[in-house]
Amino acid sequence: MPDRSLPRTERLRSLGAVRRLFESGESGFIYPFRYVWFAEPDLVQSVEVLFSVPKKFHKRANRRNLLRRRTKEAYRLQKNLLRADAPVNLDLALIYSSKEVVSYKTIAHAVRRILESVVEHL
Repeated sequence: MPDRSLPRTERLRSLGAVRRLFESGESGFIYPFRYVWFAEPDLVQSVEVLFSVPKKFHKRANRRNLLRRRTKEAYRLQKNLLRADAPVNLDLALIYSSKEVVSYKTIAHAVRRILESVVEHL
């Protein structure tokens, strides 16, 4: 059975890594997400991800938390798509960029498309 957890080690927390991701990463948009990813060859394969729901679009914390939880769950269930053969260090940021609260089904479909496009570029 594949590992479907999302431990702290798989979350992007380092300020330097976040800065490098946004300065030299590649980006795209798949509704309702803007995504940025950065990959570099490494000896061991590691994937770290960052989830963000800006306060600019959703002022209330309970809405931001709901959308962040839905995004994390969608990623957690589909992260096995990123398990490629090549050892690569991948950093990924998923930024929710819609003013509407969309359903989990829409979020899950968008996350799947994002992961497939990132794997395609690797």
